[in-house]
Amino acid sequence: MAQPGTRRSLNRDILRLAVPALGALIAEPIFLITDSVMVGHLGVTPLAGLGIASAVLQTIVGLMIFLAYSTTPAVARRFGAGDLRGAVSVGIDGMWLALGIGAVLAVAGYLATPLLVGLFGANAAVSAQAETYLGISMWGLPAMLIVFAATGLLRGMQNTVIPLWVATAGFAANALLNWLFMYGLGWGIAGSAAGTVAAQWGMVAAYALVIGRLAARHHASIRPQREGVRGSARSGGWMFLRTVSLRVSLLATVSAATALGTDELAGWQIVFTISSTAAFALDALAIAAQALIGRSLGEGDEEHVRGVLARTLAWGAWFGVLCGAVIAALSGVIGLLFTGDADVAALLVPALVLMGVMQPLAGAVYVLDGVLMGANDARYLALAGAINLVPFLPYLAVVWWLRPTGSWGLALIAAGFFVILMGMRFWTLHRRVRGTEWLHQEA
Repeated sequence: MAQPGTRRSLNRDILRLAVPALGALIAEPIFLITDSVMVGHLGVTPLAGLGIASAVLQTIVGLMIFLAYSTTPAVARRFGAGDLRGAVSVGIDGMWLALGIGAVLAVAGYLATPLLVGLFGANAAVSAQAETYLGISMWGLPAMLIVFAATGLLRGMQNTVIPLWVATAGFAANALLNWLFMYGLGWGIAGSAAGTVAAQWGMVAAYALVIGRLAARHHASIRPQREGVRGSARSGGWMFLRTVSLRVSLLATVSAATALGTDELAGWQIVFTISSTAAFALDALAIAAQALIGRSLGEGDEEHVRGVLARTLAWGAWFGVLCGAVIAALSGVIGLLFTGDADVAALLVPALVLMGVMQPLAGAVYVLDGVLMGANDARYLALAGAINLVPFLPYLAVVWWLRPTGSWGLALIAAGFFVILMGMRFWTLHRRVRGTEWLHQEA
């Protein structure tokens, strides 16, 4: 049994990593909302164009998040083993990989912008606004991906404070530059895109300064190493596949909700927004688990690994209880806050209550994800992601075929996502950590 002092030390380690990580996670949606409000003041047409462009960008960026998730465990493992030079070097290799992928995506995305926007079938005015924003924004993709990898490097070095400061400063600069370019210089929606790209490259400059000093301190090379880049690509490939499975589940859920009707689709958007908000605190715990597991495995301390697993899993479940209780208690008014429509608010109640009940399970799932990422068990995560879809997609197909409407239909959509999919994710992840194979993955 762990001694009280050991428990307190582990609690401090978790909080030291999780609290700044939570701050960085919260900073992004706040400034994204600010951007939307600023563009909204240009008119409905630019805002609609932003909606299309954002959908494309968020899909690309969401698929590339593996650059942070694959870099963190590789760095943390070496950090725990006392190989600080190797830890910084492998993180820098991840940044070079991000630059290469980002450059290819930027060129391809810029050339494909008219085609991508055309897939949405919007009118000419909205499409023109979307093409303007998306075409400019593509040149910020390399910067965004480098930031992912740099964040992963610092998390692996057990530092989530610097990413918080860089994120906060970057998003604040984004808001200021957008205001200057959009209103001061009169560039319209192009100014919003240009301000965002400039802020993204500014964040890269900040990270380059910080990581350059780390490299000098630990005598690490800033040049790309073939083996390091290859290793990052190999691990990242599995994480990419895992992310694809999650994206498929999200798109399939939206498709099923769309088939039920406009009210049900709008209701699902509200339910999912609340779920995503609740996930911030739980994702912060997952980030802490990821960094601590990687470090402990590098130290060769499997007992401590099990301790981190047990503690973060308990915290995730209890935070889920807290979040779920709040959601269930506010289920009758959440719809009114979003729409002001009493009928829509009533439609949401069963789905929100069900989501609240399932939040402890969701908290455990997010933490288990972080634990296996920290162990670099990316291949299993990718395979598990595919397995999780096996019962989920047929369930959604049945709902799509039956097309139940009203609160009953929305509740069935929520049951698919929060009971079947989340239940499958818990089963596949928990089954893995009960064994020992995940403890012996290559760094």
